[in-house]
Amino acid sequence: MPESKKIKGSVTPKISGSKTKSIKSEDTKKIGVSATRAKKIRNSYKVKDAENAIVLKLKDGDVVIEMFADAAPNHVARIKELVRQGFYNGLKFHRVIDGFMAQTGCPYGTGTGGTGKKLKAEFNTRPHKRGTVSMARSMMPDSADSQFFICFEDCDWLNGQYTVWGEVTSGMEFVDKIKRGAGQNGMVNEPDEIISLNVIADL
Repeated sequence: MPESKKIKGSVTPKISGSKTKSIKSEDTKKIGVSATRAKKIRNSYKVKDAENAIVLKLKDGDVVIEMFADAAPNHVARIKELVRQGFYNGLKFHRVIDGFMAQTGCPYGTGTGGTGKKLKAEFNTRPHKRGTVSMARSMMPDSADSQFFICFEDCDWLNGQYTVWGEVTSGMEFVDKIKRGAGQNGMVNEPDEIISLNVIADL
């Protein structure tokens, strides 16, 4: 985990008029959108490459993250794989330090878990600045798994030591509203959650 400097084509079902009143809420989620509507949704995020961009839904709004497939191809591929499996949906921001970063991606909500698949480090020249999305890891360089963090501010001391794989390009104001933790480690009591995480090309 990063150290704080201070502490070192679904098919739309046909529904006839009167029957719509009796649709259960869980069934409404199965109703697809038209191809035109889906395209408008994707285009509304204004990203360079919809296949390498994700939208993180938080309680306060949508956060768009554009991924650096050139700088960290294996990490980006793995993140997209997990996103498409729905792995991140409902996971908690278990460690959040004001002025530093918000960390998530642990299936246990404690910072102790992952998927069991470790990734070889792809340290690159991308700086850790406000809005940077980078992989959390242990003391071992090649120990990153599913956990990642978003920087609230510039964190130059992390440069070259953690794999930067993305950057928030819109919605950083919603990241700023993620509930903070307490103590030196920033563990959060009743933490905020990821509502959903999706590859924009899939919307």
